Amino acid sequence: MKNLAAYSERRRVTGRVTRSAGVSARSAGQDARPTRDRVTQLLLERGAATAAQLGAELGLSPAAIRRHLDAMLADGDVVARDQVVRGHRGRGRPARVFRLTESGRRRCGTHTYDGMATAALRWIARHCGEDAVGAFAAEQVAALEARCRAAMEGAGDDPLARAEALAGALTAEGYAANASTIASGGQLCQHHCPVAEVAAEFPQLCEAETAVISRLVGTHVQRLATIAHGDGVCTTHIPAQPNPSVSSVRTDT
Repeated sequence: MKNLAAYSERRRVTGRVTRSAGVSARSAGQDARPTRDRVTQLLLERGAATAAQLGAELGLSPAAIRRHLDAMLADGDVVARDQVVRGHRGRGRPARVFRLTESGRRRCGTHTYDGMATAALRWIARHCGEDAVGAFAAEQVAALEARCRAAMEGAGDDPLARAEALAGALTAEGYAANASTIASGGQLCQHHCPVAEVAAEFPQLCEAETAVISRLVGTHVQRLATIAHGDGVCTTHIPAQPNPSVSSVRTDT
């Protein structure tokens, strides 16, 4: 009887531990998806990042973040390349930089109607001509322009200040945008494009959007890269403006 009681007690404890382990495994599986979604969102916003940068942002250890990135690599949601280091580099392999693939971007919930939109634009181009596609694209971004203009109220006249305000407005629209000052002026980066697949075939959409950016910033701009053409980020250059306070001085008198 004593042995039977001991056996029963072991069965009871083992069953409790097994059930606890099962609950922990299920919890880990449930926690993995939100963390992976957060990794995806960060890559969407930044364009590219190292495991260390992602881990620091999410409060995860390098080993933990690499497990998620390895899973995303296996699923084809990210690609990795060695980080470019300028100047002298120390020993060891350079850090790897991770970037979302097109399938990774799809998981962000966009491109739901890409196939239908592309088919519709093909029909318009075939029956009404390319100019009609351009007119359609301009009309589509008109509402976006109106919303961004309202959001930028009070941004002033300086193109770089307006670009920063526009970045905030575009981020609210789902473009994950940011603006920065560079030596030659400034640049506006959009890390997400809701119509990237359609724009890959119909660049009129990118052209209409660039025209909107130019009008909202208040100066001529130049598109340097687009997600639709396979770049990681849509990058728009804003040329430096001449300083009106600097006047020329005659030296021939």
